[in-house]
Amino acid sequence: MTELFAFGLGHANRNAAGSILDTWFPAPLLRPDSATASAILAITGAGVSDVSASQAGELATLLAASGHAAAAQSAQAFADANQTVLAVALEQDAPIESTPEAYLKLHLLSHRLTLPNTLNLDGIFAHLPTIAWTNQGPMDPAEVPAATLQARLGGTLLHVHSLDKFPQMADYVQPAGVRIANASRVRLGAYVGDGTTVMHEGQINFNSGSVGPNMVEGRISQGVILGANTDLGGSASTMGTLSGGGKERVAVGENCLIGANAGTGIPLGDRCTIEAGLYITAGTIVRLLDGSGDSRQVKARDLAGESDLLFIRHSATGEVQCRTNRSAIELNDALHAHN
Repeated sequence: MTELFAFGLGHANRNAAGSILDTWFPAPLLRPDSATASAILAITGAGVSDVSASQAGELATLLAASGHAAAAQSAQAFADANQTVLAVALEQDAPIESTPEAYLKLHLLSHRLTLPNTLNLDGIFAHLPTIAWTNQGPMDPAEVPAATLQARLGGTLLHVHSLDKFPQMADYVQPAGVRIANASRVRLGAYVGDGTTVMHEGQINFNSGSVGPNMVEGRISQGVILGANTDLGGSASTMGTLSGGGKERVAVGENCLIGANAGTGIPLGDRCTIEAGLYITAGTIVRLLDGSGDSRQVKARDLAGESDLLFIRHSATGEVQCRTNRSAIELNDALHAHN
């Protein structure tokens, strides 16, 4: 029985030397059935390969017959354009070995085909070149000065939006049912669930995201995911694991509220609240109040993953306290119901 972890037919941009800068996959597939996988591999082979217009047409027919309408439609469009495109057929979820493989996995996340922290992303930084993202598409930074000169001599302007390994998600994937006020703040590889609103200062890194519905006015770091009906207040943040060497990933459960300018470096369960301006790290000393009049000091890491917690500061002493929080945070239904 033939197995195929993921497949994508995509369009690649290259620099003057022919190196691939990026790859766009309009309709990737995750774990197609064995018959479809076998037929795909018979056309493209495993790994990364060039696909002719006639092969794209074969794939369109195959994918339509297999019930993959969106993938069939894009394959047919590639065939009609009469251009060579790229196919990426990953037999296993192995470490990344090429730029097209990296882009396929980022697309799987942003197309909501898989959740953050479920893909093998080892090697991604080595295989994502730093790109000049411009109003004329991705460019090799070394080629920007000549392109800028040609643009100005022609009476136009080449605008460089950013120099980064990751593009903004909305240029590649537009998930249904979401609002993103500033598209540059959501990277390709973000998982943005149905019903999510990302405000102007909200930010979602790759391999992180929100299940939805969520209100994101702060920063969701790499590896972090927000549960349903959880809000991240203005300038709030979540601690990722790319820097600092931490091993435990931060996650925030359902019906939580992290207030403005607050944040967390520990996982939170459901129905948790952190008051505005309070950042909880693993080593934060917390006075735990259990409602019976007794109290004791613990480190915040001892509360990691627990539900029904309310983190506040004592207004007179500044002591960080944790109380039980039995009432779930209710989101503004009108705000989330019209995405």
